[in-house]
Amino acid sequence: MTSLPMTVRDPELPERVEIYEVGPRDGLQNEQNVVPVAVKAEFLDRLADAGLRTLEATSLVHPKWVPQLADAAELLQVLTRREGLDYPVLTPNERGLDRALSAGCDHVAVFASATETFAKRNLNRTLDEQFAMFEPTVTRAVREGLRVRAYVSMVFGDPWEGGVDPDQAAGVGARLMEMGCDQLSLGDTIGVATPAHVGAVLDACAARGVGVDRVAVHFHDTYGQALANTLAALRHGVTTVDASAGGLGGCPYAGSATGNLATEDLVWMLDGLGIAHGVDLAALVDTSVWMAGHLGRPSPSRVVTALTPE
Repeated sequence: MTSLPMTVRDPELPERVEIYEVGPRDGLQNEQNVVPVAVKAEFLDRLADAGLRTLEATSLVHPKWVPQLADAAELLQVLTRREGLDYPVLTPNERGLDRALSAGCDHVAVFASATETFAKRNLNRTLDEQFAMFEPTVTRAVREGLRVRAYVSMVFGDPWEGGVDPDQAAGVGARLMEMGCDQLSLGDTIGVATPAHVGAVLDACAARGVGVDRVAVHFHDTYGQALANTLAALRHGVTTVDASAGGLGGCPYAGSATGNLATEDLVWMLDGLGIAHGVDLAALVDTSVWMAGHLGRPSPSRVVTALTPE
């Protein structure tokens, strides 16, 4: 079997895509067993060696909520941050921001909800109250010179509320961007989006003043739609795509959420489309096989499976 797809360039698609690697944070936070700090640090190093330039390192949340990432401060101490690479961390509140600043982080993220029910379940706030919670964190981070990413979860559907109106999701995103966030990541937390729905949400964001140059997409592959949805986003001009090495991940607060879009599957598609991304696929596959060994199960990535000898 060939190790690279045939390239057929589509001139209507972006020339380059930035892959925002979320495996070390979003991928590992859903593991039942805690991964040792040394393994996490090596995972980040291996991903960097593979050519990834944006590596979401960890989450500075209270260990009670995400015990798998309770070692965040230790990881940030031992991690060798390479020049030119970006190591964002999730900071849900001002206490998390304090820890991020102490660790020398210069890129943080907040995590909001597009729906009332998930806001209450995940943040213990109403849809409107969540903004009051985020505003001090975002304002201070911007004042301190940090870049702030805004994640919005349940953008395309919610397990309790069903489908989400694109304008409602876009409204949440727009309010976060107005606070000073520099990028908006639209999350299909339970993987129910389809391509036309993706286009509708992106159009709704643009109508509220958030153009595709400031938008990233974050798809889960619950129903096998992650790549199709990514392609739809690329056709709308999106150039930042979240992905997780080996397809690791899920959501600890949404039981139906399965793994993220696998970075290897994304890279294979981008290679076939002639879109530059800077990632060495073979090195990335080796990294995911290595991590799968530590986790004790095979990677769910189709490309990892196809390129790994039995």
